[in-house]
Amino acid sequence: MTQPKSFFGGLYMIRRRGRIHIQNCRNQKHLSLFFECVVRMRSLPLFSRMTAFFVALNFVMALLPWRAFPAQKNACLVLDGFALPKALSLCGEPMPLENRCVWEMLDREFTIAVWDRAQVFMWLKRAGRYFPHIEKELAKAGMPEDLKYLAVAESSLLTYIRSSEGAIGSWQFMAHTARRNGLRKDGMIDERLSFEHSTEAALKHLRCLKDVLGTWTLALAGYNCGKARLEKEIEEQKIADYYRLNLPLETERFIFRIAAIKIIMENPKSYGYSLTQEQAYRPIECDTVPVKIEVPLHITDIAHAIGTDFKVLRELNPQILDYYLPAGQYTIKVPHGLASRMPGVLKQLTQTASRRMEKASHHYHVVRPGDTLSNIAGQRGVSVATLKRLNGIQGSLIMVGQMLRVSP
Repeated sequence: MTQPKSFFGGLYMIRRRGRIHIQNCRNQKHLSLFFECVVRMRSLPLFSRMTAFFVALNFVMALLPWRAFPAQKNACLVLDGFALPKALSLCGEPMPLENRCVWEMLDREFTIAVWDRAQVFMWLKRAGRYFPHIEKELAKAGMPEDLKYLAVAESSLLTYIRSSEGAIGSWQFMAHTARRNGLRKDGMIDERLSFEHSTEAALKHLRCLKDVLGTWTLALAGYNCGKARLEKEIEEQKIADYYRLNLPLETERFIFRIAAIKIIMENPKSYGYSLTQEQAYRPIECDTVPVKIEVPLHITDIAHAIGTDFKVLRELNPQILDYYLPAGQYTIKVPHGLASRMPGVLKQLTQTASRRMEKASHHYHVVRPGDTLSNIAGQRGVSVATLKRLNGIQGSLIMVGQMLRVSP
């Protein structure tokens, strides 16, 4: 039902079925009048002031990068859609856009992505930090550069993201897939959270999938639903063409989501996104240091000794899950320029920690290769149940380098 028109600052508005429709916005004069009404809001009753404010706010938010054109009577704002490219390839493999079903699937993912303004801006910002490393590793491996968009589709380039299924990190590795591709995953270290380590593993995994399945498109599909599931569908359907396979909906959408991301991120200005180099996030300057840790060392002690903070070291090394660097050989990252301090610091802290552990050796045991709860309990003269209780252990799994309390 249409209610009477009201006049705010020279701009006619009409309330119809609970919505505000703005009329007469056909030229700059009327747009100026519209903004004049915002200036005059103070003289309005409270309800009218609030109504005018929210109308103005919505209009300003919608104004760019869209255009206001009256398409019909009583319509004031028309959002122009963005057209898909007439031809497109992914990893050098052409997409059959002449197939209407393929075109519609791509159009769906593209439309959803291109209008998610905040998300796309964050993609572009994070790409400044993470794409250079991915591109370098892809070039080194001789793999298509388009594979970098997989990380955007999987995690929006967030290094700490976790899925409801248990996948973790920028490349969303499940634990078993991570271990199979050389990543360490235990109670002390989870290399899925390391961007560099997980990128190396992801490219290794993709290369293996491509060698088995034959095309990069199928390799990406296998990355999503698993090689075994994809091979089963290919065998059952007698088709090895991704665009003709009937797959789980998430996998069917997956390739088109990656393609949509490629379209937008290759030409962001064509879709209303403009970002300066200063607005993009820069790669983090740091040094990678190989370490050999003989006894667990507290990260705070290392941080203070080299001249930084616990927070800095933890954020540079998200794969370290505890407050301690566990015993073993691996690499860690430190702020740029501090790598030269590490050997001396580690030597000094190791000596201090060793002396402390000698004094407290009757209270603690550092797990060594081959140790089990049973043999530790036998050596220390305590029961397995006591060890579990003192250390909050539920099952029987212990890690090399883990420090166990063996007496109250």
